[in-house]
Amino acid sequence: MKNIFVGNLSFGATEDSVRSMFEAHGTVDRVSIVTDRDTGQARGFGFVEMSDNSAGDRAIAALNGAELDGRALNVNEARPKADRGSGGGSYRGNHGGSKQNRY
Repeated sequence: MKNIFVGNLSFGATEDSVRSMFEAHGTVDRVSIVTDRDTGQARGFGFVEMSDNSAGDRAIAALNGAELDGRALNVNEARPKADRGSGGGSYRGNHGGSKQNRY
């Protein structure tokens, strides 16, 4: 499985338009354009999954710098998602509110 990062997408780019570009180089399993969770507007990048690694490599080589909607795409192999820990971010310590623990 080849996971491919596609950057510099126009805000009007659709999953279908990205899929059609990549399908010229092999079978596309999934296309995902990342959107802002608050506004729902595209964030200008997305990911393409191709099950055939060699087809994915060919697509990266052919499409990096190619234009879609007048913008030169940045296409490369996606890096694994960085581990952000538990995601909670809260601190569970005594915040000085208890009078019992003083002196």
